[in-house]
Amino acid sequence: MKSLGKRASGLRLERMRASPRYRVTDAGEGFCNLHPLLPGLRDGSERPSLSDFLFGAGRRTPARPLPAVNPLERWLKPADTGLRATWLGHSTVLIESEGLRVLTDPVWGARASPSRLAGPRRFQPVPLALKALPPLDAVVISHDHYDHLDLPTIRELTQLQDMPFITSLGVGAHLQAWGVPPERIVELDWWEHWQAPRAELRIHATPSQHFSGRSLGDRNATLWSSLVIETPRHRVFFSGDTGLTREYAAIRDRLGPFDLVMLEVGAFHPSWGDIHLGPENALQALQLLGGGAFLPVHWGTFALALHDWDQPAETLLALGPRQGAQLLMPRLGEAVEPARGEPAAPWWREADAPRRGPPRNAEGEAAASLPAAMPWPLD
Repeated sequence: MKSLGKRASGLRLERMRASPRYRVTDAGEGFCNLHPLLPGLRDGSERPSLSDFLFGAGRRTPARPLPAVNPLERWLKPADTGLRATWLGHSTVLIESEGLRVLTDPVWGARASPSRLAGPRRFQPVPLALKALPPLDAVVISHDHYDHLDLPTIRELTQLQDMPFITSLGVGAHLQAWGVPPERIVELDWWEHWQAPRAELRIHATPSQHFSGRSLGDRNATLWSSLVIETPRHRVFFSGDTGLTREYAAIRDRLGPFDLVMLEVGAFHPSWGDIHLGPENALQALQLLGGGAFLPVHWGTFALALHDWDQPAETLLALGPRQGAQLLMPRLGEAVEPARGEPAAPWWREADAPRRGPPRNAEGEAAASLPAAMPWPLD
């Protein structure tokens, strides 16, 4: 099954084994997290069962599709403040910084699964087609889990555009097996960076606390990372998937401050506190990172946990302002500029409320119906 990807070998594997994060023991080999877990992060007494996922109660998906905005018209104009972000679902965000464009963890596929017939199915489509994306300067991929690394998306992006893929050690083996030319693959260890050859764009791989794997036999065979996107005037932090770790303070000291912080807030559970943040720990992570406008990601697309689909957003809306967090909570496809400090509003409640006309954009106007692709200016 091609979607499982491919294990690293040869020079790629040699480089991975040279990483301080790589361990070889009698039980096997692979990457590992740096530090012991912080106290209270994981409650082993509440581990969910398969029946909980299959038959559990609760509102794990919205009653109807979420209100969304087609971003194409906004993207045709440069960001007034120089930095703009467009959340496209789950952990996929288009970052525009000083005219440069970086796409994070692109997933357009119908399922977060190796199979087209089974596995978590997305309940919310991406608000535009892949072919409608503007020219990209880089794609970043934090790790190799299915809701962050999607075979059909990678194949189509590779054919549509010629940007490089910046990712964690070992993930390049999957990309190369799926047709990405080796010269377009950049694999980074923590604290390494890639410099764009013809632009003032630098992408850093930084620590996170998670795991990797696409099958039962390849757990931790590739590295997982958070990432920092840096241009001369702006710095953006993207968590990928992670539990709460003191490494965020080190990231702040070495690469901060950040104009925009994107942290995962969905798919959490008391027994997963070491590998996922959830909204409350995300607010702690934001403080460790030194603050910055906070754009929550990793929610509103797949039902990957047992909590209500909108619980992450509702918790952040209740707790964030009390803790001084500058929340950015745009609709899907709504391009926002962190420097403008736009107030968060509970637009997601529209998905469970009685229908009252078409979805609205940030200005209260009916969302425009735009074509699937537009003629992008050369830049």
